[in-house]
Amino acid sequence: MDVNDFIYAGKGDFKLKDWATDVPKAYRDLSQADIKASIAKDIAELVQDQAMLYAQNEYSLLLIFQGMDAAGKDGMIRHVMTGINPQGTEVISFKQPSLDELDHDYLWRTRVAFPRAGNITVFNRSHYEEVLVDRVHPENLLKEHIPGIRRVEDVTQDLWNRRYKDFRQMENYATRNGIVVMKFFLHLSKGEQKKRFLDRINQPDKNWKFSAADIKERRYWDDYQHAYEDAIANTSTANAPWHIIPADNKWFARLLVSKMIDKRLDDLPLAFPTVTAEQKAGLQAALEELTDK
Repeated sequence: MDVNDFIYAGKGDFKLKDWATDVPKAYRDLSQADIKASIAKDIAELVQDQAMLYAQNEYSLLLIFQGMDAAGKDGMIRHVMTGINPQGTEVISFKQPSLDELDHDYLWRTRVAFPRAGNITVFNRSHYEEVLVDRVHPENLLKEHIPGIRRVEDVTQDLWNRRYKDFRQMENYATRNGIVVMKFFLHLSKGEQKKRFLDRINQPDKNWKFSAADIKERRYWDDYQHAYEDAIANTSTANAPWHIIPADNKWFARLLVSKMIDKRLDDLPLAFPTVTAEQKAGLQAALEELTDK
C-alpha cells in the first residue's frame, strides 16, 4: 500500500471531488479479517515506537483528526490507539469554546495542548474548527473579541487567509521543535453520513450517539465541503501535509491511518537512550550490592 497516494502536501490544485471517499479499486479485495490482522500488526509496531519515543524524550507526535459528523473520528482514535501505553498519551476533544477560552486568543486552547517531548497527543477536532465551523457560522466570531469584527459583514476572506497563515506558522514552529504534526481529514460522502445517522436513530444501542444538532449542520453540507477544501488547500505543507482518508469504509480508513502513523514514526531517528560508561559502572555496582545481600 502506497500511503503517499492519500497525502496532499500542497502542490497543485486541491479539489475534494478528486479524492475518493470509498475504498479505491486496488484495495477492494482486502477482507475485513485481513484488514484487522494488518491493523493489529501496525499497532504492535506503534507500541514499540512509542516506547522509544517516550524514552528518548526528544520528539513528540501530534495527531489531528478532522471530518464531518459521523465520519468516524471517535472509532478511529479508539481502534488505532488501542494497546499503546496510556502514560505518555493524551486524547483531547475540542468542543464549543468556553467563555474563558473565548477571552484568550483563538489559538490559545489548542496551542497549550500540543504534546510535550516524548508524548503522543491526539486532537479530536482542533484549531481547524476556527476556519470550518466559524466560516460556516461567521456569527460565532462576534464572541471572540477580534478587533474590527463587530458585525458579520466585517468578516472577509482576508480573515481566513490570516488564519491559514497562523496555522502554517504554528505548525512549522512545532515541527522545528520536534513535534511531528500529522493531520487527517476523514473524507466521508453525504450518502454514507445519511446511512450512519439513520443507524443511530434505528438502532437502540446507538441512540445515544444521535444529536439533532448533527442534522442541523448537515443542511450546510456544501458550505462545509467548501470550507474544508479551502482550508486543506491553504494549510498543506511539506512538514505538515494533509492525509485525505477515504472514510466511507471505517475499517479501511483505520488501516490506512495506522500505516501512515507507523511510516512517519519509522522515518524518525528513534532509539532508546545510550547507557554511558559511568552509568554502566553504576549498574554493575548496584548489581553487586544486590547480589551480596
